Amino acid sequence: MPELPEVVVTLQGVLPYILGKKISHVTIRNGNLRWPVPKDLSVILNNRKLESGRQRSKYMLFRFPHGHMMIHLGMSGNLRVLPDDSLPEKHDHVDIFFDNKVLLRYSDPRRFGSILWVEGNPEEHKLLRNLGPEPFSAEFDASRLYSLSRGKVISVKQFLMDNKNVVGVGNIYANEALFLSGINPKKAAGRISFPAYGALVFNIIEVLSSAIEQGGTTLQDFSGNDGKSGYFKQELYVYGRGGKPCLKCTSLLREIRLGQRSSVYCSTCQK
Repeated sequence: MPELPEVVVTLQGVLPYILGKKISHVTIRNGNLRWPVPKDLSVILNNRKLESGRQRSKYMLFRFPHGHMMIHLGMSGNLRVLPDDSLPEKHDHVDIFFDNKVLLRYSDPRRFGSILWVEGNPEEHKLLRNLGPEPFSAEFDASRLYSLSRGKVISVKQFLMDNKNVVGVGNIYANEALFLSGINPKKAAGRISFPAYGALVFNIIEVLSSAIEQGGTTLQDFSGNDGKSGYFKQELYVYGRGGKPCLKCTSLLREIRLGQRSSVYCSTCQK
């Protein structure tokens, strides 16, 4: 699943080609995504200029004078900018054509993503209104995590992956940040000390920043906006390495399930 760095990298990659450009029309080949693509999206966006684009959690918000187009990549989606005469392939569901002879193509083999139209403040939309802060915002700090975690018996990894606490810390980056912080993912969130949360906040920001800088983590179904996979996977310490030697102490890494998600950790380095 594309996580926050993949979303940021995708947005950074496509915006230079379409920012400030007007939409000429939209072609919907298959609008049956997680939620139906608005059938009148072409009418809504016709001759409208894209004013800006930003990311909120795993959503991309494209702002127009009269509202926002909100895109989520789901499990396997991607966005690419292509010449406007590019022929579609099997899983290319939506093309958004701009007046500079390029199109923004949404592809999604599993069709778990979404393209929605939002009028008014998108932060008030039901999908966004209850989300926690972004990991790069001033609101995300050790005090917040420490305060919210008091009395919690849920594992610290599941606590981190709850979007009400902080957004964008998906499975890959939760595994990595916990390893770098020396924290066992099974440990109850309420038993983590304030200094440990300080280290965790620092490492979450570091690992996400590194992933963004290097183009996002390579996933089975993800390719970058330029069609090339990211390069960060080669530098992962624990994710996807269950049963292999720890890169710090050489102990074999353990793989378990927490909240139905794979968790890999080193029982020697993480306490």
